[in-house]
Amino acid sequence: MTPAVLAVLAVAGAVLLLGAGWAAGRWHARHGERAAGMDLGTPVERATFHTLHTASLAAPPLRAGLTEDAARKAARRLRSLLGTDALCLTDRESVLAWDGPGADHHQRRAMVRVAVMLASGRSQSVRTECQRPDCPLKWAVVAPLTGEDGVLGALVAYGSRESAVLVRAATEVARWVSVQLELSELDRSRTRLMEAEIKALRAQISPHFIFNSLAAIASFVRTDPERARELLLEFADFTRYSFRRHGDFTTLADELRSIQQYLALAGARFGDRLKVTLQVAPEVLPVALPFLCLQPLVENAVKHGLEDSTQECRITITAQDAGAEAVITVEDNGVGMDPALLRRILAGERGGSSGIGLPNVDERIRQVYGDEYGPVMETGVGAGMKITVRIPKYRAGVHSSPTAVAPADREGSGGATGRGI
Repeated sequence: MTPAVLAVLAVAGAVLLLGAGWAAGRWHARHGERAAGMDLGTPVERATFHTLHTASLAAPPLRAGLTEDAARKAARRLRSLLGTDALCLTDRESVLAWDGPGADHHQRRAMVRVAVMLASGRSQSVRTECQRPDCPLKWAVVAPLTGEDGVLGALVAYGSRESAVLVRAATEVARWVSVQLELSELDRSRTRLMEAEIKALRAQISPHFIFNSLAAIASFVRTDPERARELLLEFADFTRYSFRRHGDFTTLADELRSIQQYLALAGARFGDRLKVTLQVAPEVLPVALPFLCLQPLVENAVKHGLEDSTQECRITITAQDAGAEAVITVEDNGVGMDPALLRRILAGERGGSSGIGLPNVDERIRQVYGDEYGPVMETGVGAGMKITVRIPKYRAGVHSSPTAVAPADREGSGGATGRGI
């Protein structure tokens, strides 16, 4: 973990502990021993459970960022967490959400006090100067909500009297809210990074491959018009899939279908030099995985097996059911490479002809599933290459709506060749 992430987690832990202590007093004072008959431990333990539960309910909306909808959903939970008479969340310009009484005459004044806080960036406790005798909102604590770009807004907690405990509790809860907002920024950054990486892969689709594919298709127009028509359809489907504009994830069936189309086009160019064996367990076809994470591995096999060699190229692609995982391998008998060179490529220390496909796939799979799921690459000079990828069948946040059919049937379960492959 980076120091920034560790700091975020440390602040979150401190806030929850302080919130638990604050809520313990409020809970015990308000509810006494009413829950004594429930088997939830001591009053402090029950208060801790209540605090953590309330915080867990407030967190999800905040992970969407400091928006009006997120503030509205979180404000009631945060007010319950602090036990205050009223609470509001603001951005730098307006009140986003108000929970509790007094909105009709306090909401407009709130932004005046927030403006003062924005100038200093520090929490403030101020008298509301409310003249209504029936209004309980006599004091307000204004605490900053911060993000990567500085102060984003404020949490304003209202009470009937000045309280040093409320000042500290409101400040710590505001820090906890800020942690959630920072995590939402990290989520958005991660999404932008994945989109950028997919764009990089799309940009890597070689103009030479497109030119050679169209040239190969053209060579069949007179001699075998039906073959030319089929290859043209494969080319259209391959480019449509590779440049689609929705979704970070796809299904294994869709990815394999794209690979089939790529190999059909490569087979039209290299003829009998390309031999492909495809073995796929039907159980793993619906498994979701990062978009374009297998096609670059096959493209790498074709490059080192055909373009860098004059020998026959044999590529074996397998997808096996392994309980909670799908195990996918791409193996070729090409020229291979020095393992030390491969390590430098994966570390980003070698560019140029080595391309960005392998490092891109390696990094994206680790980002989504963790380092323990990083692709295993076995190679040696003159020994070909074997890449093994383990994909969990289920991972929270990883899902895809299938948009294509499963790969066409091959000759037998381990089919080898077909339609120019």
